[in-house]
Amino acid sequence: MTLVPLGDRVVLKQLEAEETTKSGIVLPGQAQEKPQQAEVIAVGPGGVVDGKEVKMEVSTGDKVIYSKYAGTEVKLDGEEYIIVKQSDILAVVK
Repeated sequence: MTLVPLGDRVVLKQLEAEETTKSGIVLPGQAQEKPQQAEVIAVGPGGVVDGKEVKMEVSTGDKVIYSKYAGTEVKLDGEEYIIVKQSDILAVVK
């Protein structure tokens, strides 16, 4: 199965959290902060959303930083994804 986002939505796959600090301290799972970096897996078609023309500015494979509490978490075929609106994406990492 695949996820196909509608409108101005984007499917993200979260990048792995750092397990050690810069000084070498290993963090247990509960102490790790949820990363805000993700890879774009699928992009919706854009178009007219809420009466406004929306042009999709991200593409599949981009690494992005998204808003901390944005989106809806979805589990599909054992993988976890986050579906967010394009406006919840803050930056593309190049």
